Amino acid sequence: MKKVWVQVDPWREDLVTAALEAGADAVVLPEGCSERAKALGRIATVAPDGDIRLGSDVLRFEIASKEDEVRAAKGEGFRDKTLILRMRDWTVIPLENLVAQRGGLMVEVRHAEDARTVTQILEKGVDGIVLVTDDPSEIKRAANAVHGYAEAVPLVRAKITRVKALGMGDRVCLDTCTNMQPGEGMLIGNTSSAFFLVHSESIETPYVATRPFRVNAGAVHAYVLGPEGRTRYLSELASGDPVLLVRFDGATQVAYLGRSKIERRPMLLVEAEADGQPISLVLQNAETIRLTRPDGSALSVATLQPGDEVLAHVTTGGRHFGMKVQETLTER
Repeated sequence: MKKVWVQVDPWREDLVTAALEAGADAVVLPEGCSERAKALGRIATVAPDGDIRLGSDVLRFEIASKEDEVRAAKGEGFRDKTLILRMRDWTVIPLENLVAQRGGLMVEVRHAEDARTVTQILEKGVDGIVLVTDDPSEIKRAANAVHGYAEAVPLVRAKITRVKALGMGDRVCLDTCTNMQPGEGMLIGNTSSAFFLVHSESIETPYVATRPFRVNAGAVHAYVLGPEGRTRYLSELASGDPVLLVRFDGATQVAYLGRSKIERRPMLLVEAEADGQPISLVLQNAETIRLTRPDGSALSVATLQPGDEVLAHVTTGGRHFGMKVQETLTER
């Protein structure tokens, strides 16, 4: 996940408080201020005497010429260090060149728009930003730009081909620390290359109260597509893990898991096809479990029929410990 650091030098309590409230990962401080920051809340500090040592673990590096770019890329003597880059002339090309050659790059920015740009360069982006601002409200905007809704995941129309009731199985409910809206859920699938957009429990019914923080995600063996395109088995997710919330238009948001709940329930196999590629998922057999139509409305698995259209995400290649790799792989 991309990091958001906020520079607070000289010390300003209001900026540290704003960083905490925005969910920033760390504050960059002058020496001697780490304890003052930690008295306000739990947050990492980047300073000569901080949790992350400025000057040893992390180095500041100004890019003012092609020679500076080449030296930063080679990293002779500091290849294993994190660099905080200060761009004298704000141009994207030097950053693209550096991102293509090395990791461990943080970039100083002054605005949320720049934060979004640098974390998406070459689709990979730098590792994070160091926000330099006097405006506490800009901290929230920058954090949202980096941690909030991000680059869209491509979604396609999938046509249901079969719905089959199964016996009992172990299913996973994912309860996040974020309320979801109608049209929002998570991408879950039986295989690592095809996922249904499983809708959140944000729909009113006469019988069950809404739980907009929850996705009833499916059987324990299924994959969930997470941040940075990585997959995890539903069975291995635990409190505090990051998860990817996906809207029907493909926009994504990183949330954090508050609880994973595994219970034995009657199950249902759902199969579909999109552009010739099969998609399948085992879900709980209950009317409150829903997939997502192309218009964002929810479709209960209790009324699902062959020919119905729902949203899905399909990709190619296999996975190695959740990371995408190009290999020949067949999953059924």
